[in-house]
Amino acid sequence: MAPYATNESSKAICTPPAYHEFPPDAFTTEQRGHGAIILHALAVAYTFMALAIVCDDYFVASLDKICDRLGFSADVAGATFMAAGSSAPELFTSVIGVFVTNGDVGVGTIVGSAVFNILFVIGLCGLCAGQIVPLSWWPMMRDSLFYVISVITVIGVIADSWVTWYESLIMLSIYAVYITALKFDSTIHVWVSKTGTKLSDAWKRNGDKTNIIPRTEDRKYYGDYEQFHNEESNGVLPSLSAQTGVIMVDEYIAKSLFKWTFFVFMFRLMIRKRNGPITKFRAACIMIILQRREFLKDTAFLKRQKFKHLATASQNSSYAKILRSCLTLDEAEAEISDEWRGLPPRGESLWFYLKWVTTFPIKIVLYYSIPDCRRKRWERWFMGTFFMSIVWIAAFSYIMVWMVTLIGFTVGIPDSIMGITFLAAGTSIPDAMASLIVARQGLGDMAVSNTLGSNVFDILIGLALPWFLKTGVTHAGQMVHINSNGLIFSVMLLFLTVIATIGAVHAVGWVLNRRLGIFCMCLYAVFLVFSMLIEFNVFGFVNPPMCRE
Repeated sequence: MAPYATNESSKAICTPPAYHEFPPDAFTTEQRGHGAIILHALAVAYTFMALAIVCDDYFVASLDKICDRLGFSADVAGATFMAAGSSAPELFTSVIGVFVTNGDVGVGTIVGSAVFNILFVIGLCGLCAGQIVPLSWWPMMRDSLFYVISVITVIGVIADSWVTWYESLIMLSIYAVYITALKFDSTIHVWVSKTGTKLSDAWKRNGDKTNIIPRTEDRKYYGDYEQFHNEESNGVLPSLSAQTGVIMVDEYIAKSLFKWTFFVFMFRLMIRKRNGPITKFRAACIMIILQRREFLKDTAFLKRQKFKHLATASQNSSYAKILRSCLTLDEAEAEISDEWRGLPPRGESLWFYLKWVTTFPIKIVLYYSIPDCRRKRWERWFMGTFFMSIVWIAAFSYIMVWMVTLIGFTVGIPDSIMGITFLAAGTSIPDAMASLIVARQGLGDMAVSNTLGSNVFDILIGLALPWFLKTGVTHAGQMVHINSNGLIFSVMLLFLTVIATIGAVHAVGWVLNRRLGIFCMCLYAVFLVFSMLIEFNVFGFVNPPMCRE
């Protein structure tokens, strides 16, 4: 869809409105301008909520089953199927932007979502976590490296405003390298830790605040939650409790503030060289039994270890699945609830009733149209869950882009800006709220590293896959045109925000705190302002405006 001239004397050009690619709207442009646009905005908000429900309740569950059947490792599953589950709205928005609107709404959404994740989400966690949350250097540096490579690649691909099949194939190949790196993450980490000893020592000598690895004395207890360190930061494998969630009594004694009772102390004295082996063995058994009784009473320690186990396995789960496990300690509590099918109980808040009324139509339609593979009777129907979830995600994404395109045309906002701002925030808010919740539990690595990994997926798959399908499969030999030359500047700003964020995290000592939160929020506001000014041609003509009718 190339721009065409509307005034030869002034050489002004404009871009045909993308809403013509969708079915006719029930309202005219004049009616939308006089208030009907509010209905379109409500429809967009409703599709945001519907996408979150279908992705978290059905799509991710089916992907989890597929990964189990295929025998994927946690890292590969997290980088492929699980990343697709959390980034499905952005991916389908990009597909619709390439095949339906032939515009920049998909690229704008991916770029805006990437900036939203790395700046707004980190800023929100830093401001509202309520504590100083330590970060591990290795996961963030690993994902940031691939993220920077991805952004540089996109800059090179869209620099001439045309995308070819081999350029999109290069982006897909980089993602394959990323998956391979995750597959051998432990080996690479150990090698980097050994070869980078001098660099780490130099960082440590600079002082406490610039220490690349959080110090042991930084560990604090916050009731049920504990700020802990990633055990892989030192190049060693996690403990048995971190990998399996099974907590050994000796680990409890070593890691908790265990209070020695008189009886335990007496049996402790019996385990000495002067006593015989049978006496020492019996005393040790009785002491372990007494310590285990105290261990089972320490619910705060159990919850902290539960969170730590989830942090280790976080790449194999979506945010919603992690939260469901984090917020309940007993497996029985985490079972699927059907309370939404009945009337809400009396005495609840107005917000509870409003939430039930708005989500009930979506949940009832999805309940009867998608086999729920989380339930025992539908466990073998996970492929049906997968395909039906894709159908609903595609339908909701189509409606969302349709409504946003109409809103943008009515108020005169380019598709690229609608993607960078409105669509990016709407599709990423569920993950932002989930990141905030896990950050409050002290899981800084889970809150930050998963957003970076999701951004790598959005850029290398969310952009490259639709481009490759169009240029190399459905319309082989053709090229995808980027209408707005201003997007190249937005991607450059994205690159600068990545560098600035990494530098800020290092400057504050690899922790999430209020200083980092304020910096990221301010940087996000600056990015939005500059992106909108560029797209509105304030700094020069880079984006042909939409043709008015």
